[in-house]
This record gives sequence, structure tokens and C-alpha cells, in this order.
Amino acid sequence: MKNLNIPIILTWTRIAMIPLVVALYYLPTEWMGVYFRDLIGALAFVLAALTDWFDGWLARRWNQTTSFGAFLDPVADKLMVCAALLILLDLNRVDSFIVLIIIGREITITALREWMATVGARDSVAVHRLGKFKTAAQMTAIPLLMFAQPLLGIDTYLLGQVLIYIAAILTVWSMFYYLNKAWPIINQF
Repeated sequence: MKNLNIPIILTWTRIAMIPLVVALYYLPTEWMGVYFRDLIGALAFVLAALTDWFDGWLARRWNQTTSFGAFLDPVADKLMVCAALLILLDLNRVDSFIVLIIIGREITITALREWMATVGARDSVAVHRLGKFKTAAQMTAIPLLMFAQPLLGIDTYLLGQVLIYIAAILTVWSMFYYLNKAWPIINQF
């Protein structure tokens, strides 16, 4: 396969981890208990999030960026976040409207970016630091909520709740930012 390199293998690994993490939450709790299930699930999410950063860093450092990798990486991210949010929703650790906000924004902005690319204006909705802050809050909140156990005197569930609400606010804010940036082009059609 022409596009197969270590960064893309890391991205595929992240995608392959998704069904494993989901399956973990469907195992009978008697098999490992809630504590270890939540610990393993949270650690797997953190590992997947780290591969997201690492595959991009390697691709740039080794000059192995490809158009397929540029397509696959955000797809892997969206799948990973959506799967984790659905797990958290099933566990009643996150409100449904938060999940709807985050998933709805991801679908909207992904579709917007694809459409903007077809009209030659993808750079108008390039990743902005506001989106990076949203991602950081989200990627910190999700494993905290997946674990949801006291850790070194820290209430990870409460901290995760605060961060997921911050992520939701940043999600809406960044969606309006991207839509505003795209509006002059949208208005031409």
C-alpha cells in the first residue's frame, strides 16, 4: 500500500482501538469490576489521544504527510470522540445535550470543510486555536469521565464534568467562528 507509513499505522491503530474500548464497557462487570474497566477504558482513550498527537508530529518530522493521512486522521479523531461520548452517555456520566452539541458540531464543521474544499476555499476554515482549545478540553474531560473515580484526592468525575461543559461552550463558539469565516463564500452560492 503506497500510503502506508508509521503515522498512518498509528492512525489505523487508533481506529482499531475504538471497538475494543466499546466492547470493554459491554463486558460483565464481574469480569474485572467497574474500577478496572473504567481505568483501562480511560487509559486506552489517553493512549489513543496521544497517538493522535504523535502521528501528526511524526508525519511532519519525517515528511510523511499524505492526502490520505490528512483525510484519515480527523476521521479517526471524530470516531474516537463520538464512541467515547456514547459510552459516557450510556453510563449516565454526560448529558445528552452535551453529546448532541459536540457530535452535531463535528458533523457540521466536517461537512463545511469538505464543501469548502470542493469550492476551493478550504483554507477559510482551517483549524484555529479556538478549535485546539476545544479539543484540549474535550480530550481531557473524556478520560476523566470514563474513569470517574477519585484519584490522588481529585474528584475526576467533577473535574471531567466542568471540562466537558467548557468543551461544549468552546464547541459552539468554534462552530460559529468557522461558520462566520465561511459565510462570505456560502453567501456567494
